[in-house]
Amino acid sequence: MPMHEHHSTNEPLDPERIKRGYEGSDVRVSGVVVFLTALGIFVVVTALLCVVIGKVINSQIAKADGPNNKWNHSVDVRKLGNLAPSPELQQQFATLANRFPTPRLQTDDGYQEIADMHAKEDLLLENYSWSDRGQGKVRIPIDRAIELIAERGLPVAPAAEGKKLLAEETVPVVKVPLTNGYARTGYEQEQNAKAEASRPRVKE
Repeated sequence: MPMHEHHSTNEPLDPERIKRGYEGSDVRVSGVVVFLTALGIFVVVTALLCVVIGKVINSQIAKADGPNNKWNHSVDVRKLGNLAPSPELQQQFATLANRFPTPRLQTDDGYQEIADMHAKEDLLLENYSWSDRGQGKVRIPIDRAIELIAERGLPVAPAAEGKKLLAEETVPVVKVPLTNGYARTGYEQEQNAKAEASRPRVKE
C-alpha cells in the first residue's frame, strides 16, 4: 500500500495542501490502530501462556515431591528479613573452624601456607635434629651434608661381575648437588625482600 501520493510535474499542486504546510496522506490512523491492537493481544496471550506453563511446572514438581511433612515443606524466607551481624556468632564460628579437623578450607590463596611449610623445612635443613633417638640417628644441616658429599662422594653400588661398560660409558659420580630441592615462590621472595629492607643496617 503506497504511503505517499505521487504527482506528475505537470499536475498543479493543491492550494489547500500548500496552505497547511505538510503532507496529509503520510500516516493512516487505521493502520496504527490495527498494529497496536494486535500487539496488545499478543502481549496478553503471551502472559497468559507463561502463567499456565508456570502452574503446570509447579504442579508437576509438587506431585514429584509428595505431600508436605516436617522434612519437606515450603517456607517463606521473606518473613525473616535481613539478619543483623552478630560478633558473638562470628566468634563462635571462628572457634568451631579452628576445632574442625584438617584438611580445612584455605582462608587465603595458599601463599602463607606454602611459606610456613618452607619455614618448617628450613628448620630441618639448617639445624641438627634427631631422626631416630633410639638408634642414635641425627639429621645434619644440608650445608654440612654437601661438604661431606663433596669430600667423600656418594656411595656407588658395585658393578655386576662380567658386565662390561659400553663404548665411552662411565660411571656417573655426583660431586655437588645442583639445588637444595625446591625454589622459592614469588610471595616468599617478596616477604624476604621486605624483611631484608626493614632490617637495621650496621655501620662498618
